[in-house]
Amino acid sequence: MMTLLWAGFLLGAVFGAFARLGRFCLLRGLRQAMGKDGEQRDGAPALQAFALALAVALLASQGLAFLGQVDLNAAQVARSNFSWIGALTGGLLFGVGMALARSCGARSLVLLAGGNLRSFVTLLCLALAAQASLTGVLAPVRLWLQGFGAVALTHPTLPAQLQGSGLSAAVAIALAAGVPALGLLIYAFKQPALRSSFAQLISAVVIGLLIAVGWWTTTYFNAESFEPVALTSLSFVGPLAEGLLYLQTAVGRTLGIGPAIVAGTLAGAFLMAVLTRSVRFEVFDSPSRMVASAIGGLMMGFGGVLAVGCSIGQGLTGLSTLAFASIPSMTGIVVGALIILALQARTNN
Repeated sequence: MMTLLWAGFLLGAVFGAFARLGRFCLLRGLRQAMGKDGEQRDGAPALQAFALALAVALLASQGLAFLGQVDLNAAQVARSNFSWIGALTGGLLFGVGMALARSCGARSLVLLAGGNLRSFVTLLCLALAAQASLTGVLAPVRLWLQGFGAVALTHPTLPAQLQGSGLSAAVAIALAAGVPALGLLIYAFKQPALRSSFAQLISAVVIGLLIAVGWWTTTYFNAESFEPVALTSLSFVGPLAEGLLYLQTAVGRTLGIGPAIVAGTLAGAFLMAVLTRSVRFEVFDSPSRMVASAIGGLMMGFGGVLAVGCSIGQGLTGLSTLAFASIPSMTGIVVGALIILALQARTNN
């Protein structure tokens, strides 16, 4: 019988393989949209791929919720009480760190699996800062920031809010998920860049579906277990911290699904790198690049904990629930990354 850990490992393996195949990365898409990193006249395929993955994640996750297979209001990322200032600040820090390090946590795992040793520095710093923010010396700073802009909502997600106002579940989900998903699909396919790249297109669809599979998986194992776990899906900041802590203090500790997803992502990405013959060792070309990667990792670790997620954990997993708390977090991530990309463009010109 498959255990939750093996299910998480397989979930991460499929994600890692397709993220490697399609070079799936929000930052890469933002760079393309700004005319950097392989600009194409017919669009920004990486950003279009992210939009497609989000549309698929939205429709699949909300479809499961409508069918009663999952309760997205109980998801770990969906919170009625949260600090919008803390979420926005955390997102900004994560976005700045992502741009400095030139990859997020998930992308760093995928790159490391192919021999990119620069990503190892980023991941190590990210995991250290994340654990310090959860239970270490940075925890008081995190709690202090989360004390500003406190919000107390009746419902944690938009569909639940609409249902609370009197709409039926079908109408609430159709309005809350259908309208934004339609907009995302139009953006994804309006320009031909994504349509002309089968690898990026199929990767985006699979990754979007994996978000819903993650919700269903944790729901299923909760129903079968006497020790329920938090309802979750793909996310990488907390799991990286948990995985690093487990490596150091494994005796007497129970391993969760998060580190299993991280391990699976590494395995799946490595297998795809081998199959595509893209394994090659890469190191820093200058000390300044190493410093930027380390600082970026530290900022992503602290910011990701403060924002309760990363560009995957909030950008896909969080937004697929239509949680109100995910909006300031994801807004901060995008704005933070764009600020650094714009500053880098001005410096290079």
